[in-house]
Amino acid sequence: MSKLQGGCMCGAVRWTSDGAVTRNLSCHCSDCQRATSSPFTTFIGLVPETVKWTGEITHYESSKGTHRGFCPKCGTRLYFKSESWPGEVHIHAATLDDPNAYIPDAHVVLRSKLPWLHLNDDIPKYQNFEATPEDIIKE
Repeated sequence: MSKLQGGCMCGAVRWTSDGAVTRNLSCHCSDCQRATSSPFTTFIGLVPETVKWTGEITHYESSKGTHRGFCPKCGTRLYFKSESWPGEVHIHAATLDDPNAYIPDAHVVLRSKLPWLHLNDDIPKYQNFEATPEDIIKE
């Protein structure tokens, strides 16, 4: 992907980035499930300084050092950032103007995956966020 751009459902918040993508992941952690009211969320990791925002964003500190940004008008979840990954902001891929151009590289935190969700893709699947050899799930 070259230039990325997107925004919230009502259009009050917009974002663009020309920066390199650091991650393309589908996260199944219970925090992402609750924050998005969904079984998982898919996001794009970007260097925060490469992202330009317009519009008002409300922030919620979901745990110490972890913030989630959303549009105060329509409630669209825009991003996740954490002190655990200081050089990244994780923008929800569904906010892309063309979300069909996005393909995740891996599923992470499958230890929290809902049991009724069946993943039929062939991308790597990991128990935790950071992949170690013992985390890889063979299907």
